Amino acid sequence: MTRYGHIAWRVIALVAFAGTAALAVTLTRVPPNHASLSSNLTLSPCASSGLDAWVGLGTTGSTSIPGNGHHVQADTTYYTLEFTNVTARSCSLYGYPEVSAYAGSQITGTQIGSPATQDTTIRPQPVTLAPGATAHSVLRVTGTDQFQPTACVRVTAPELRVMLPHQGLRGRPAFVPIALPACSKKGPKFLSVQAIQPRPGIPGFMVP
Repeated sequence: MTRYGHIAWRVIALVAFAGTAALAVTLTRVPPNHASLSSNLTLSPCASSGLDAWVGLGTTGSTSIPGNGHHVQADTTYYTLEFTNVTARSCSLYGYPEVSAYAGSQITGTQIGSPATQDTTIRPQPVTLAPGATAHSVLRVTGTDQFQPTACVRVTAPELRVMLPHQGLRGRPAFVPIALPACSKKGPKFLSVQAIQPRPGIPGFMVP
């Protein structure tokens, strides 16, 4: 082989090695956004057994509801439903909690009236809950005096039954003490709940 042939062979080998090294770097380097996306996808949903559910202070306001062919202003109380991660691992929450007024023991008790409807003014978003961190949802309670007495049959609910989103059969409800005016008959929609949001809720900022 001539001197030029040896030089050409060395150039080809060097180019091939550089290309292989570049390919190796490309395959082993994961863009930061892809890495964080993968981390979010593998984060386990929060289990009800690992969260402490409680009710924040209520704030009174008003809301417009249909009545007698037109909208009337109804007295409304806004509460924050708080969810604190009491485990040593981060977890994720997404969507609307299932909420209803409740009475009696947690085993033999009964739901009072209709469950809370979904308030869609807040779009659901994934919430990462680190150990010790708190997320919240806003619960709106419409005054029961805005409903026909015979259709409502007002009572006081001693607690709320709260179920985390997407728990299925493995989920366990939380029972949160509260003195809540409620319609004992099904039909009147006196409760509505927003999607879970990051950080603790601040009642004063919830009144429209």
